[in-house]
Amino acid sequence: MAALTVTGLTKIYPRGSAALKGINLTVAEGDFFALLGPNGAGKSTAIGILCSLINKTSGTVSVFDFNIDTNFEGAKSCIGIVPQEINFNPFEKVSDIIINQAGYYGISRKIATPRVEFYLKKLGLWEKRHHRVMQLSGGMKRRLMIVRALVNQPKLLILDEPTAGVDIELRHDLWQFLTELNQQGTTIILTTHYLEEAEHLCKNIAIIDHGKIIENAPTKTLINRLPMQTFVLELAHPISSLDNLGDFSFCLLDPTAIEVELFKDQSLNQLFSTLNSHQIQVSNIHNKTNRLEELFIRLIAENKAHPA
Repeated sequence: MAALTVTGLTKIYPRGSAALKGINLTVAEGDFFALLGPNGAGKSTAIGILCSLINKTSGTVSVFDFNIDTNFEGAKSCIGIVPQEINFNPFEKVSDIIINQAGYYGISRKIATPRVEFYLKKLGLWEKRHHRVMQLSGGMKRRLMIVRALVNQPKLLILDEPTAGVDIELRHDLWQFLTELNQQGTTIILTTHYLEEAEHLCKNIAIIDHGKIIENAPTKTLINRLPMQTFVLELAHPISSLDNLGDFSFCLLDPTAIEVELFKDQSLNQLFSTLNSHQIQVSNIHNKTNRLEELFIRLIAENKAHPA
């Protein structure tokens, strides 16, 4: 069964601006799916339609076979949403927020209370359960939004920029939690501007630009389309100049760093063999940019140059 099926979805705003131009999208049950795109591409509009915050112009949307037009209550019961903007009452207590959210789904306090304890402990918020939201840090508020979205134990969790503004340690903690949640069967749809996050977490990726889906493929398939990767090599010993690296395109950044472009028909073994022939020792190597980020930039540029 598909967790989400979108067919011919359009959204045209009153002044004629088309935010979505007939997109088609299917997310399989159990998938960890990324919906990526630049600002204004249509991501938030699509999510808003799924959650009934925005009225669509045309098209159909089904969540686990519940059509949002004919059985929105059924669809709603399957969805948990973590919006981009933090939207708590600052004077409300942490535990009360989650208990009240459960009530919106008809979940009794008796059932909700152990769930609240489980998720607050899982996300490191249990000791803050009696605190008011205004007393929480930004990272704690982000985690609380995830707890709120999970209280109805949704089959589909939608995360709109869930790690925006949080520190690296918390981001990686959330990655681990979300991976475990997905492995337990929850379908997750993620939007993010941290493309390392999408590459690390997601099995499949769709890229939307100007209201159209321009790519939709498994993550590995997309990344393998890169014609080349750019590496930065940190050198064990400084060099004053470098005139030739054979067939490799390179740039000496400073006496202790070289930037090298590696095409698909070139291997790291070949590169290191060439470096050794020049008596150059490498102490560290890393991608100049995240691989998915590099591909994303290329695809958006191509779509801008040659719109469909």
